[in-house]
Amino acid sequence: MSDRQENNELPPHSRTLAVEVEDFSYQTVQQQNGRASVIRFELKNPEVKPGDVLVVLSGSDILFHGLIMRVDQGWATCGDRNSLLLPGTVH
Repeated sequence: MSDRQENNELPPHSRTLAVEVEDFSYQTVQQQNGRASVIRFELKNPEVKPGDVLVVLSGSDILFHGLIMRVDQGWATCGDRNSLLLPGTVH
């Protein structure tokens, strides 16, 4: 195994985690233009890794679409500069 792989190199293929906003709880870490641009959420799937993508849906509308940047102790951090999620919202 190379040093890069040992140092949490992103996998060559990312997965997409799609959730409905009604079923999704999150904490706002940063906000921009009145929207949650960086969020933190509890992971219920231990296979989700940094480099995977989170998509938060409201029906067919995409409210948040971002790369999972960090996974730590069962929590993931993800960012989307064009987010439509309201800050501080916990469903």
